[in-house]
This record gives sequence, C-alpha cells and structure tokens, in this order.
Amino acid sequence: MFSRSRILIAAVVVCCAATVAAQPRYPERPIRMVVPLAAGSAVDNAMRIITEPMAANMGQGIAIENQPGAAGLIGADRVAKAAPDGYTIGGFNDSIMTMLPNLYARMPWDILRDFEPVSLVATVEWGLVTTGDSPYHTAADLIAAAKAEPRKINYGSGGNGSPQHVAMELFASTAGILLTHVPYKGATQAAVGVAAGEVQVAFQGLATVTGLIKSGKLRLLGVTTAQRLSQFPEVPTVSESGLPGFEFNSWATVVAPAGTPKQIVAFLNAEVVRAPAVPEVRSKLVAQGLTPRGSTPEELAQSTREQLARYATLIKQAGIKVE
Repeated sequence: MFSRSRILIAAVVVCCAATVAAQPRYPERPIRMVVPLAAGSAVDNAMRIITEPMAANMGQGIAIENQPGAAGLIGADRVAKAAPDGYTIGGFNDSIMTMLPNLYARMPWDILRDFEPVSLVATVEWGLVTTGDSPYHTAADLIAAAKAEPRKINYGSGGNGSPQHVAMELFASTAGILLTHVPYKGATQAAVGVAAGEVQVAFQGLATVTGLIKSGKLRLLGVTTAQRLSQFPEVPTVSESGLPGFEFNSWATVVAPAGTPKQIVAFLNAEVVRAPAVPEVRSKLVAQGLTPRGSTPEELAQSTREQLARYATLIKQAGIKVE
C-alpha cells in the first residue's frame, strides 16, 4: 500500500514537472512597446524611464516604437490587432483610453473589449504654457485677453481629440472664452510650436515641457493640480488664478492585446509596479512632472470605466467636437 502511494506521488511529480517544462519561459525574446504618441511626449518619457529597469530585471530588451497619428488611434489599433502573446504591448495615455471613445462615433477598436489592462504607471501633471516673452504671466491674464478679443488667441494641441485639445476646451468652456485651435501631429510638436511663437498658448503634460520651461523658451502660467507643485512652487494653480476647482491630469498606462494570458499580464504588472519602487527611477519620473503610481489590472479596468463615464459628461457639457 505504502509503495503504491509512493509510486502515485512520484507519477504526479513527474507529470507536474513535465507540464512546467512544457510552458515556455517568458519573455524569451525582446518585447515591443508601441507608444501611439510622439517621442518626447509625457507618456513616451514615462515609458522610457520605466522600461530600462524592467528590461534589466527580465533579461530581455524592450523596444519602444512611437507611432503617433490621429491622437493615438493608429498606434492603438496596432496593439489591438497584435498577437496576444506578451511580445507586443502598449504605452497609452488616458486620452486614448477614455477621451477618444467619447469623441468619435466610430472607433476601430473598443478599449474595454480589445485590450487587457496591465497597470497604471504614473499620472502626468499638467500646466498652461505660453511663449517665453509672452505678455501673459498667469492664467487670469490669458482669460482677460481672450475675453477682450474672442478667438484671436491660438492654442496648440497634439491633434484633434488629444488631451491638449480636451484640456483647453474644458478650460475655455469653464472660463467662458473663445480660442482658436491649431492641431499639430503630436504633443511635442505642439510644445515646440508655442516656443517658436506659432501659437500663443497650450496645455501640456509637464513631462513634455519641463526642459523648455527651465530654458526660458516657455513660460508656465499655471498648473492644473489642486496644490502648487514642489518643482514650480512660485507658479500658481489655474484654480487660484480665476477658475476655482479646475483640475486636469492624465495617465501613463501599460496595456496588452485582449486575450494575452493572465499569467503574462500578472508578470508584466509585477514588473511595471516594481520599476518606480527604485528610488532613482522614482526621482526621474518626479523630475519629469510625473507622479509614480501603480495598480492592479483590475484597478486600471475600473478606473477606465469610471473615466469613460466622466469624460462622456464633461465632453458633452463643454460641446467638444473633433474637427
């Protein structure tokens, strides 16, 4: 009886070992991360910071491929249609996940159906910027000038439906002003457009424009956080500059194609959450105007559903439309 039990246990162990051996190690080759936004944008910066320690931990490289266009629709579609094997993932912002679905009647993909949430990486703190020699010094100055001459002031964005577009339209709607929209092909190009004087103002993720602000090529009129930021303590919030309660930020997230095995999603989640825990990595994120976060896939899914509903209301109330 005892001998038979030992034989059965041995058989189970051999069977389990064979099953584990049959499962391929992940990752066995480099991973591609598609960022559907321009190089130098806030999300691109965040992904480049966290993928370096992730790659070192995993023993495989992570190649970031920027594919901007249509405010992220094109690159996101590439991720949605990729093989769900963990070797193509996406670095998205919340505009792709929660704004675009509320702006376009027809979408090539469904954010809740066609993607597996992996983790929130960071929230992107935002600011209102103008040219370095602008006559505006605060958000209140801009509002006063826009009320005096409706539609004379141009603002730049990363494209129709981009977070820069939505942020400024929410700002204009709340302030009761009319501005003229000039869409660029990405957030970085829009920031450079302001610095060059092609347009007068823009809302931008601070991760995109901190260098331009510090060099004096851009002036930061206000930040869209509830309190002033430690990086720019002298800069008032937009809320204290004439629009009480106005706040805006965005997310940097990692997603995978729908159908990616749960164990791979869990593995990627652990690595994404692990990266900002390293003090050096965390400091790099903060210096770029990013607040390190982290979440479970379930928490990101829930936040996405809530933000979809929130922007459905805000976009309708502000009358924002893609041009």
